[in-house]
Amino acid sequence: MTRQESIRELMQQNIVLAVGCTEPVAVALSVAKAKELLEDEVVEIEMLLSKNVLKNAMGVGIPGTGMIGLPIAISLGVVCGESEKELQVLENAKENVEIAKQWLETHELKIDLAQTNEKLYIECRCFGKNNSFSKVIIAQNHLNYIHLQRNKEILLHKNLEQTTETANTNSIIDTISAQEIYDYATQSDISFLEWIYQTAEVNSKISQEGLTNKYGLNIGKQIKETANGDIRKEVIARTCAAADARMDGATLAVFSNSGSGNQGITCTMPVYEFGVLTNKSKEEIIRALTLSHLMSIYIKNKIGRLSALCGIVNASMGAAAGITYLQGGSLLQICYAIRNMINTITGMACDGAKPSCALKVSVGLNSAFDSILLAMNNVVVDNTDGIAEGCIDRSINNLGKIGRYAMDEMDNMILDIMVNKKK
Repeated sequence: MTRQESIRELMQQNIVLAVGCTEPVAVALSVAKAKELLEDEVVEIEMLLSKNVLKNAMGVGIPGTGMIGLPIAISLGVVCGESEKELQVLENAKENVEIAKQWLETHELKIDLAQTNEKLYIECRCFGKNNSFSKVIIAQNHLNYIHLQRNKEILLHKNLEQTTETANTNSIIDTISAQEIYDYATQSDISFLEWIYQTAEVNSKISQEGLTNKYGLNIGKQIKETANGDIRKEVIARTCAAADARMDGATLAVFSNSGSGNQGITCTMPVYEFGVLTNKSKEEIIRALTLSHLMSIYIKNKIGRLSALCGIVNASMGAAAGITYLQGGSLLQICYAIRNMINTITGMACDGAKPSCALKVSVGLNSAFDSILLAMNNVVVDNTDGIAEGCIDRSINNLGKIGRYAMDEMDNMILDIMVNKKK
């Protein structure tokens, strides 16, 4: 496999279709798989989850149910989940929600914190009517099974590295650079990149859904009503509308990025909409989308698949790269835009997945547009300012250190606050 083919494979591993927020969906996937292994009627389920998974599943809408949180996602995994559908495991939720509610009323369900340092860890223990047992563990990324068990038979087991979080199975992510990402997006034969256009076609549908109907805080629709032809507002409105709909339970699939639908939306919609509104060619939009998605994957790998740092940080930086390119910006100006953002939105905390995540999309994109404006005028934060350095890759590494390590205690505090809130 050539290096170019390896980069495309890396992108395809990290850009996948998902219905609903990927943490409760991955939980439902583990349940569906455990149910299938059990080959018996499920009478009880025990879930052990890392704090980051628990945090991201507490307040988010479950597609087609009008409900939030893990219990309904788990019961749907039992009554209608099919593991072969992967992150679209809940696509039939709407038709089965009443059955799932009944299951919750008549069966045992326990949810506890797992004792693990892994940021993404999901363990489902499934107990059957005839004393049968199955166990499924997903870790490090949303589709990575590390343990499959039926009764005493171990069908699959992988040992996890205790010191690293290997979210990507493609090792090229550890050697790629901003320069290579730019070269890949701008110099590859366009036929090699055309598949990425599907992300815009699919994600545009949920954006339209969010602009048409009431979801969450209705942020996108309200911004659009004040846009009056302003391209910046139009772009942000259409992106936020997609996040509004997705986080409040819309049943439409989205192309996710690095395990997150909101990151996929943020990598896709601003770039696509800006390209359309400024009359760019399809080829230019494809190259810009490639740049956006791949840059976000690169930055997210430094931060970690799940972290205390909001994923909109890396995704909006990817979008900034794509939009800068569409404005005729050079690689240097793309790097300037990202450095400006690193010194602006580093530290945006993830306090779980929920409808108001659309507000964070707005914050990330406003930072992107401000940073692009400066970059296109060759203005960049000084090397002595904050955590940014002259080298863009070192600057991204610095951002990653903060997201992966420095904010761990914040993560613990956020979860403690969330589970102890008073109504």
